[in-house]
Amino acid sequence: MANEEEVHHAATASTITTHEEKGHAEHTQSFWTKYVFSQDHKMIARQFLITGMIWAIIGAGFSVLFRLQLGYPGEKFPILETLLGHWGEGGVIHPEFYYALVTMHGTIMIFFVLTAGLSGTFANFLIPLQCGARDMASPFLNMLSYWFFFAASIVMVSSLFLQTGPASGGWTAYPPLSALGDAMPGSRQGMDYWLIALALFVVSTLLGGINYISTILNLRTKGMTMTRLPLTVWALFFTATLGVLSFPVLLSGFILLLFDRHAGTSFYLTDIFLSSTNKALINEGGNVILYQHLFWFLGHPEVYIIILPAMGIASEVISINSRKPIFGYSAMVASLFAIAVLSFLVWAHHMFVTGMNPFLGSVFVLLTLLIAIPSAIKVFNWLATLWRGNIRFTPGMLFAIGFVSMFISGGLTGIWVGNSTIDLHVHDTYFIIAHFHLVMGVAAMFGMFAGIYHWFPKIYGRFMNTTLAYIHFWVTFAGAYCIFWPMHYMGLAGMPRRYLDYSNWQSFNQFEGLNRFITIATLIVFAVQLLFVFNFFYSIIKGRRVKTQNPWEATTLEWTTPITAPHGNWVGEIPQVYRWPYDYDKDDRSFIPQTEPVGQETEAAVSRNDVDLTTLK
Repeated sequence: MANEEEVHHAATASTITTHEEKGHAEHTQSFWTKYVFSQDHKMIARQFLITGMIWAIIGAGFSVLFRLQLGYPGEKFPILETLLGHWGEGGVIHPEFYYALVTMHGTIMIFFVLTAGLSGTFANFLIPLQCGARDMASPFLNMLSYWFFFAASIVMVSSLFLQTGPASGGWTAYPPLSALGDAMPGSRQGMDYWLIALALFVVSTLLGGINYISTILNLRTKGMTMTRLPLTVWALFFTATLGVLSFPVLLSGFILLLFDRHAGTSFYLTDIFLSSTNKALINEGGNVILYQHLFWFLGHPEVYIIILPAMGIASEVISINSRKPIFGYSAMVASLFAIAVLSFLVWAHHMFVTGMNPFLGSVFVLLTLLIAIPSAIKVFNWLATLWRGNIRFTPGMLFAIGFVSMFISGGLTGIWVGNSTIDLHVHDTYFIIAHFHLVMGVAAMFGMFAGIYHWFPKIYGRFMNTTLAYIHFWVTFAGAYCIFWPMHYMGLAGMPRRYLDYSNWQSFNQFEGLNRFITIATLIVFAVQLLFVFNFFYSIIKGRRVKTQNPWEATTLEWTTPITAPHGNWVGEIPQVYRWPYDYDKDDRSFIPQTEPVGQETEAAVSRNDVDLTTLK
């Protein structure tokens, strides 16, 4: 262990020397090198955050548009024609564009918001600060990771303005719809743009992931052993590992799909008759199930690429604001590792309805139910940390507790859909929408909000408005349950997803009022997200300034930097670490920083006792 610490210290020392040699470089930087093509991990984190927020408004806005159609089928909304042009002609969403809205909503929220926006922001910001590093292992590659993400964003936005419309094969882009350009308008240029954008996105993710892993393993400060890392860093480490191992598989699937689209290959196509051209295609020997295997081999690790950072953030925020050590640190790390391993072994539970061999299906049922064990350990430890804690209900803490609530609610239904016999009935119904939105979508957003509110003072040197933050939490929390909880009952009744209009289905007319209720709740929740966006940008300029270095009285290293940290994070030497990151409520002290040598707290306690005895005498 001593040798390991010497290696880390030497690596860090070389980084210190490099930055000291550039000591006066920062104030000579131009606007472009400081704010646009920045190599400072903190600025890159801000770029990921703001770009992710813009995408979140677009993606959530799409859901509002198609909820209007679902809640009020047959009614005309002139605003749709204004926003969508000929796709909303007459104030009604064109049926083919409805599927494009659903496709783009899923793609944007899963990849551009909850992957790039969440991991890109907090991995970039927290890993160097909490590990005790001046910057990422490769600041240049870190900058490139953002600009590949930005390039992917430009390509994806461009697809929205194509005459034939954006991709509309579902966010999973299953063949043959995605492989045949003549299948429908959204299968033409829009699908090519979609594939190119996600290929650029994969490059961004790989550059970032390699950087995150290298920084955690090689640039920890002296004394920062792996067992002294905050749970946020552990979660981001496993997230990056999942991304590096699984995203290349998705890229290979996309490349084969492009070959089928433009090179006449038959990886996914066979024996297809195309009604639009009234002829049979020459493709033979392909298998659409191959694409599903390639997609879901990424797709299930992707679920945890999204949720693991939120788990790490929630662990950190709950411990700090409960004023208690995190319950079961080792068990929390072990459960993160177990989730990461098992996430690679359960992909086919998304494919129970493909005609899978029942015995093989039972194997994936077992593995799927096993992953509930480490998830349950984490939930138990969060609740145990909260139990009898001296809780401070800051906005970040409320969203962290909300995350736990959403994760429990959505996770319980995961036991249902993980069982192949039940999944055959509820698959492709509203039950699936309710399940994955609660356990992954909304829960991850709550983790992201918790992180933004908690680290906003460190990111921008100001506080966000607390009153607006409380309104944001309570409306979002209640609204999320109002939107997605009723969908469980609709799904159990067999109501299928991705349909434009249910009004002609006599068996589903009973849900007309419920659909309208969900749409109204969606409008309210979307409006309060705009309130959050206003609070965010207003607080950057006009928010109450942070006046103390450690406003939350936390123990981790990021709170030992100056209030507005320079490029390089610490002025002078990087602090040494002596203890784990969760020394709260110990020896009559509220918290003990990681940088305080072990033994000093005992001396301080003895000193206080001597003073008390003197006073009594």
